[in-house]
This record gives sequence, structure tokens and C-alpha cells, in this order.
Amino acid sequence: MKANGIRLNYLDWGGSGPVLILIHGFSDNPHIFDDLAPSFTDSFRVIAYARRGHGKSEANGPYDNATMTEDLRGLMDNLRIPKASLAGWSMGGNEITSMAGAHPERVDRIVYLDAGYDWADRSLAKAFKTLPVPLRTPTSALKSLDAYRRYNHTMWFASMDDLRPLEAYFRDLVLIHPDGTLRERMSNGVMKALWSTLTTFHKDYTRVRLPALAIYAHSFVPVRHGDPTQLAKNLAWERKFFVKFRKSSIERIRCEIPGTKIVRVPGTHQDFVFTSRDRVVSVMRRFLLEPN
Repeated sequence: MKANGIRLNYLDWGGSGPVLILIHGFSDNPHIFDDLAPSFTDSFRVIAYARRGHGKSEANGPYDNATMTEDLRGLMDNLRIPKASLAGWSMGGNEITSMAGAHPERVDRIVYLDAGYDWADRSLAKAFKTLPVPLRTPTSALKSLDAYRRYNHTMWFASMDDLRPLEAYFRDLVLIHPDGTLRERMSNGVMKALWSTLTTFHKDYTRVRLPALAIYAHSFVPVRHGDPTQLAKNLAWERKFFVKFRKSSIERIRCEIPGTKIVRVPGTHQDFVFTSRDRVVSVMRRFLLEPN
């Protein structure tokens, strides 16, 4: 569908009741919600879309936060959704913050899915330069879909025994050549532009005057399951950079969005919705369905 002058691919799980829109993170796609979305269709119409430059949506710039927020508003307009609750994962927290601040009449409630962070914070930008897990997939992991699954299992989803809920997600991240080798769907140019937005856009929580829920994962990178050598690197990075950043982020959101509900759950930034699925669903449902 067209929204804000660009073609956006979206998923609609159906359901009845008010609308819940799920927004994925940096370099991800809406299939990351395949396992989560059906848990809400008894009470909500559930939608997720591929942000510009992601998944099967058009890869046309610009990629600044204001433009991507207007993409969200355009999606709602074209689908004739006057008002919705918004749940943003990771970078998706940027759009829900801006949408709630700029167009509060279009938003009921917002949920930060390990997204209550200011990704443009200088200390975090410095930390990401030494992130122990590569942001771009190495060539060796693009030799086949099996190799790609193994790599992602090792680096990001080590806590998950069953990767089947991620199959459509993995396939939407890559293009498969006739010989079985892969190419990442997102180009280096688009990733660079999105990274620039991620690391320069500062959230303005003070404009949010709506009910908010912020769910935080135990860690950003895997620190409990996986290869011991990689885990040692991950744990050192987590302790050096992210523990303090998470604490200050929680304190800030509590201060700037009074009444925000804060919940901590086991898991990592990338897998907590799967490893703590029941807890996440329970907390979200209670928050989204409670009377105003």
C-alpha cells in the first residue's frame, strides 16, 4: 500500500476490537512479530508493517525520523485507522514517541519493547563501536539459508531451542540466489542512512502525555547461552557499557513520562519476546485493556 508517497508492505493478523500496530526495529522486518501478534487478536486488530528500507517495503529515502513517523501516520490514514495503540521494538520506539507527541489524538497507548532508550546518547554511540556482535552478517553465513540460521542462532538467538517462529523473519531479511547463496536484502547505503538516524535522533519524552509501558530485557546481547568465548566478550561489553545505560534510561523515562509502567523480563534485546513470551503478552494485555 502507499503511505506518505512510498510503498509499505504490511501484515494484518485480523482480529476484532481496537487496533494495535507493531513496529519492528533497526534492520528488522514485521515477521519478527509472527509469534507474538496472534496472542492479541481476540481483543485487537493487529497490524505490523515494514518500515521504509526494510523487508519488502520500498527502499527510498529520506530515512529521518520525521519522515518515518509520517509513514506511520500515512499507513493509519490509508487503512482508515483513526486511532491505535502502538508498540515499538528497539528503534521502533522512536516513531511511537514522535507519533504520541505530535499526534496524540491518533494514539491510545504506547508500549516500548526494549525500546525505552535514547539510541543517540553519546555514551551508547561510543559503545556500539565495540559491540562484540557484528551488525552486518559475515560472508560465511550467507553461503546458505542453513548457514544463516546457524549464525543468527549463535549470535543473537542462542536461548531459543526452536527457531521455527523465526523462519519467515529470516527469509525476509535476505534474497536467495538460484545457487542457494544469500544476499542481505538491505543495502549498505540504506543501512548507513538508517544508522545515522538511529544515532542522531533524540527522543523527546516530555511531549508524551499518554499511558506508557516500558518493557526492558535482561541484557542487550546474549550473556547466558551460547559459545563460551563469545559469551565472555558479550558479558564484558554488557557490564562496561549497557548496565549503566539501561539504569539511566529507566530513570529518565520514569521522570519524563510520569506514570510509565516499567517491567523487566528475562532475555536479550533480540529474543526476549520469544523467551519471555508469556510474560510479555500478559503484561501488555493487562496494560492495553485496563480502563482509562
